Amino acid sequence: MPELSKSDLEERVDKFVDMVNLTHARDKFPGEISGGMKQRVGIARALSIRPEVLLMDEPFGALDSLTRANLQEHLMRIQQSVKNTVIIITHDIDEAVLLSDRVVMMTNGPSATIGEVLEVNLPHPRNRVELQKDSEYIRCREAILSFLYEKFAKEDE
Repeated sequence: MPELSKSDLEERVDKFVDMVNLTHARDKFPGEISGGMKQRVGIARALSIRPEVLLMDEPFGALDSLTRANLQEHLMRIQQSVKNTVIIITHDIDEAVLLSDRVVMMTNGPSATIGEVLEVNLPHPRNRVELQKDSEYIRCREAILSFLYEKFAKEDE
């Protein structure tokens, strides 16, 4: 990646800080912002190098449910804007269905393999409240639960 001029760097910082809705906190130090804001800074930093693929390992795991939902909304909006591939590792079934077009379910253990791949055929943008009654959302959720508690449990025995 070529070296950016100071003005280009400032422009890029402003773009991605704005993208994660942190313009108001742009000049704050890490100790002056919340955990959710720190997560958004991390997302902005990762996106600023314009990756084709962004890997996020349990990105919202340590957050309270309201902050988690807010950041999920940010991520969906950002991904629709940036149009890159995002791979999220999560143990949260609702998060997987809400954020994904495809859910890759893994088997357990140190020699884990791909157990099943589930296509999520829900239109974008997605609204978490409306999805709760959507038949495709329910189908996907049930398929994941079935894999985890029925199919996978039998393979484990």
